[in-house]
Amino acid sequence: MTTTTDIHSPDFLAGDEFSIPTFRLLQQDGTLFDGAVAPELGRDAARRIYHAMVATRVLDERMMAAQRQGRLSFYMQCTGEEAAVIGATAALDDADMIMAQYREQGALMYRGFSFDEFMNQLFGNELDYGKGRQMPIHYGSRKLHYLTISSPLATQIPQATGFAYGQKLAGEGQCTTVFFGEGAASEGDFHAALNMAAVHQVPVIFFCRNNGYAISTPSIEQFAADGVAPRAFGYRMHVIRVDGNDILAVYAATQAARRLAVEHNQPVLIEAMTYRLAAHSSSDDPSGYRSKKEEEAWREKDPLLRMRRWLNDRGWWSDEEERECQERLRREVLETMKRAQKRPPPPLDSLVTDVYADVTPALQRQLDTLKTHIRRYPEAYPKGAMSLDPDVSPRDDADDKGGA
Repeated sequence: MTTTTDIHSPDFLAGDEFSIPTFRLLQQDGTLFDGAVAPELGRDAARRIYHAMVATRVLDERMMAAQRQGRLSFYMQCTGEEAAVIGATAALDDADMIMAQYREQGALMYRGFSFDEFMNQLFGNELDYGKGRQMPIHYGSRKLHYLTISSPLATQIPQATGFAYGQKLAGEGQCTTVFFGEGAASEGDFHAALNMAAVHQVPVIFFCRNNGYAISTPSIEQFAADGVAPRAFGYRMHVIRVDGNDILAVYAATQAARRLAVEHNQPVLIEAMTYRLAAHSSSDDPSGYRSKKEEEAWREKDPLLRMRRWLNDRGWWSDEEERECQERLRREVLETMKRAQKRPPPPLDSLVTDVYADVTPALQRQLDTLKTHIRRYPEAYPKGAMSLDPDVSPRDDADDKGGA
């Protein structure tokens, strides 16, 4: 049912009458804007958030270097978007479900995912929760309420609506937050998810990281409207646009969105305006579609630098702590990576488990054929050969390549 008034001439509307402001609290120098009120955030909570941001940045730097050295096949960084991801996660209850796209490792970092857990997935070893079946950066954690990442773009958005509908029926006071980029907002899944969430009034927060580029396509070539936020009006949904590099604004906006979702079963769309400082992935070269001048302008808006200045101003952090933290984290990442590389791959038989309750004859025949092939050509499948014969160890050339 629609609510409308009558007119008697063909007057068209283009949506230009809707002007969505950007919510900001923290200036780049670490001070609040005039009239801005910071959310209630104690010293320990603020330091936890900042530590997760630094740890994510260090992990990304080290693992991108590892990929360039040939240790990893693929990697994607969160660099430049840490405040959007971690600020939002910090405002949630730790039992709220998170459905990520593929650049939200900061959410796991904040919730306590260890470097060992990151590395086990990245290297697909025997301790990988996904048993080596996924490409790197496809993390998942049942205990941390973080749905395993899927490669197809935007599929997690309608899944979030469905999961949130279940949370509404359960009535336990939890919500779902789903992260995605502005490029994913061009997929049909985005629109189906928002419409279903609005119609059924479910506790879901749609968190769009508008980082300016869908791989190499700038946002100006993706849509003619004023960003993603105005689309919420088409579904009669609450919406807010926030400075995605402002940790305090992201935290406060997500807190308010969660109250709407949990207390009133109102879905909310948050558009966080940020920038991807790194390449889209280890397979991308951003110099082909954006200038160094543009990148340097955004480096001046680094979310880590902005929060660190705020912490320093309050006496909650120091330059000495910063140096110690950076050194310790780099050391931990490198040591953890070396451990993960040395762990054997998952058992070869795990390829055919978790499909049916019992392995079918057809799958067993395929597995037997694979084992015969690997035994015939072990040099071509070193990890497969090692899983068949645990006494065979791959050549450990980590020390030859140097630190990542």
